[in-house]
Amino acid sequence: MPLLLLDLDNTLLPRDAAFRAWAGDFLTENGLPAGDLDWLVMLDGSGYVPRSTVLGAARRRYGIDRSVESMLAHYRDGINSHIQCPDSHVAALREAREAGWTLGIVSNGGTLPQLEKIRLTGLAPLVDGWVISEEAHCLKPDPLIFEIAARRCDFRPAGDWKAQTWMVGDYGPADIAGAAATGLRSAWLHHGRPWAERAYRPTVSAPSLPEAVRVILAAGEHPAAGRGFAAAVAGRPQRSRGQLAIPASRLAPLPVKAAKAVQAAQAPQSAQTAQTTQSAPAAKAAGTSLAQQVPLVKARPLAPIEPAQARWGDAAAAAG
Repeated sequence: MPLLLLDLDNTLLPRDAAFRAWAGDFLTENGLPAGDLDWLVMLDGSGYVPRSTVLGAARRRYGIDRSVESMLAHYRDGINSHIQCPDSHVAALREAREAGWTLGIVSNGGTLPQLEKIRLTGLAPLVDGWVISEEAHCLKPDPLIFEIAARRCDFRPAGDWKAQTWMVGDYGPADIAGAAATGLRSAWLHHGRPWAERAYRPTVSAPSLPEAVRVILAAGEHPAAGRGFAAAVAGRPQRSRGQLAIPASRLAPLPVKAAKAVQAAQAPQSAQTAQTTQSAPAAKAAGTSLAQQVPLVKARPLAPIEPAQARWGDAAAAAG
């Protein structure tokens, strides 16, 4: 039974859309210019800018006579009222579960806000466990947080756990770099963006979570597949022999030495193509492959870890 780890914000949950909705409400409630919506969204930086910085800048810009702490409480209530897990994402999780996958959430962020999102959006019963950086005292890309996630999901692989684990996320420096550092395969949700990192790459790239899950499940049907960097775009065939399924101009090239090392490690694959919209059984019957095989880093046995379980029954303990 393989393990599928997933990022929370902008992977499982459309966090940026929720922030935009909250920002619109904030401007309206305070009688502020509606045209400033893009300014707030830009300052937010998809959630990677500290909330105190964003709200402090807004407080000074508009002369709001409230403390940053009270604005932060208002912000958390407001954004959580707008966030939800899309039906297509719920369906993708259920499809993975039915296929025999163990599911876990790995999130950077504050314990209580992230737990609240998991509870409010109904994700808690859909996964086997989760880990949040604040309560775990480590954050992505540290390999330790992925090891904690595997244990919290009670993952008991037949062999090397890393060889049976995928990580899905939208943020390269945390999700994809963390997977690479740990020795996991990864799926990057590009959301229409080009890949810009040179030191590492995802195993596969997809425009959305359902597409990523579809490719990962199909790779489970083809153990040698799903390890080359290719895009999961509906209606577009995957290419073999190292050719990218998205325009090369959208990707930063690997350094020459790294490219030669990957090329030398690759095993010959079939030149047949596969449509990413095929179901896993159909793809298997057609004898197609999704991408090129790239050997994983040899992993060490999972070291014993005794973190506090972040379950809703003891959320108060996790928050401490």
